[in-house]
Amino acid sequence: MKMLQKGTIVQPDDAVTAEEEIKDPLVLEFLGLKDEYSESELEEALVHHLEYFLLELGNDFAFVARQKRLRIDDEWYRVDLLFFHRSLRCLVVVDLKLNRFTPADAGQMHFYLNYARAYWTQPGENPPVGIILCAAKKGAIVHYATDNLPNKVLIREYLTTLPAEKSLADEINTMREKLEKRF
Repeated sequence: MKMLQKGTIVQPDDAVTAEEEIKDPLVLEFLGLKDEYSESELEEALVHHLEYFLLELGNDFAFVARQKRLRIDDEWYRVDLLFFHRSLRCLVVVDLKLNRFTPADAGQMHFYLNYARAYWTQPGENPPVGIILCAAKKGAIVHYATDNLPNKVLIREYLTTLPAEKSLADEINTMREKLEKRF
């Protein structure tokens, strides 16, 4: 890696990407959530089961903060969860959503990432990545809400129960094909 400008790092061609490193969907059945729950109950369950959540997210995640406060002008905001990803060398901001992804969610995450880049990123780190963890998403809405954003915003679904056997088999075949292409 070589430094270009303050805080800007060029990754080698074989560097991992956020899309490859952060799973989608995440299966959060280990949380034991009932059919109805609040965002704070989801967050509490994730923090309580942090080891399992980190393993479900993928490799190289380190927990940094929960409900990380930020102040802009005279208003306070809170980032649900903040991690650091060792391979990507960046902060990962996680925003939890109980419902389907909306374009407003992307704007909120973009706001958080701009702040994180300006105030939380250390010299030598890459720009932060955002993950909006939502109950559902629609491809076209995700595309138009996140396309060409200067910040990396990933929309990931979570499942609170294991998918059907056929879905799991399809996912295994998809992963096998990706791995075969990669190697």
